[in-house]
Amino acid sequence: MTSLRLRNATEADLSLVLHFVRALAEYEKLLHEVKATEDDFRRLLFGAPRRAEAMVAEWDGAPAGFALWFYSVSTFDGRPKLHVEDVFVNPDRRGHGIGRAIFAELARRALAAGCSRMEWSVLDWNAPSIAFYRSIGAVPREGWTLQRLSGAALDALAAG
Repeated sequence: MTSLRLRNATEADLSLVLHFVRALAEYEKLLHEVKATEDDFRRLLFGAPRRAEAMVAEWDGAPAGFALWFYSVSTFDGRPKLHVEDVFVNPDRRGHGIGRAIFAELARRALAAGCSRMEWSVLDWNAPSIAFYRSIGAVPREGWTLQRLSGAALDALAAG
């Protein structure tokens, strides 16, 4: 008998959170971009103010995946929205409904927090994830492109 349990991450899970972030980055061919440490996640998830939240998915008592998210706002509808930063399920545990269960739990949390929607990004080449997102009813945000300001450009703008 197999069982799935979703639970909030605790400080004891910091190394596990970092492990899953690195596993996701490796899958996305972006491992070289991961600079975060356990201390960074301690500040984000358990510091004051708390900047993000995380959950761990356990399959038969063993870690099988995780999610990390935060809340932002929509000025157009005047309500919060839940932004999913990362979801990852171990490749050997995919196909068991773990990802769907994670997104369903995030949807429940979004509604409980008064959110009007959930949003996340996906790499355009990640066909399996895109197909999964379509299967749960997600649609792309047509006409919008994610913009990023970081590194030297962020420093230069801030310096004025």
